[in-house]
Amino acid sequence: MENLGNNIIFNVDNMKRLMEGLLVTLNVAIISVVLSTILGVIFGIIMTSRRKVVKVISTIYLESIRIIPLMVWLFLFYFGVPTLLNIHLESTIVGYIVFTLWGTAEIGDLVRGAITSIPKIYYESAMALSLNKIKTYRYIIIPISIRRVLPGIINLSTRMIKTTTLMTLIGAVDLVKVGQQIIERTVLTEPLASFWIYGVLLIIYFLICFPISLGAKALEKKLN
Repeated sequence: MENLGNNIIFNVDNMKRLMEGLLVTLNVAIISVVLSTILGVIFGIIMTSRRKVVKVISTIYLESIRIIPLMVWLFLFYFGVPTLLNIHLESTIVGYIVFTLWGTAEIGDLVRGAITSIPKIYYESAMALSLNKIKTYRYIIIPISIRRVLPGIINLSTRMIKTTTLMTLIGAVDLVKVGQQIIERTVLTEPLASFWIYGVLLIIYFLICFPISLGAKALEKKLN
């Protein structure tokens, strides 16, 4: 059994393919988190608007992302939108779009909560310093809000890394998809291939996500 595991795990070709799949997973997750952070801050500020139309649109967007499963969004943008617009979208591009939409909604709601929880004294101090609304947000409100939501953003990155596994459903050759391909190729000669490969995937995800999770908790304690 041990030799069979070694033949799969320490196979140079298998390890190379797994690393290539890991790069796809991390690439989609990291870019999506960066875009989500930028757009989420903007969306969070927009959500604090008192205009009814803005509130309604923001709420519809936020609740749509939360209520509708991400898998459905992936299928919509991979199968539905290209058919409607007569275009072709790569699975990784669809991943960028869907996970950025998801992250923007999540971070936007965090930023909104952070902004609305800031005491009025900060706004009054800004007025005393003759700062206009734009400068107040730029130099006071946004920095404070980002500091408060930073642990949440870091936690979102771990969720993003884990949730990218859904991309296998639209044909993306990510870490999990590569693992499936290796299993399908070797299962006839090595029946325990699925055990060894998924065991390796478990360890890889743990080694990536656990330190990030610890960092988020440590940062949260430090900020509090």
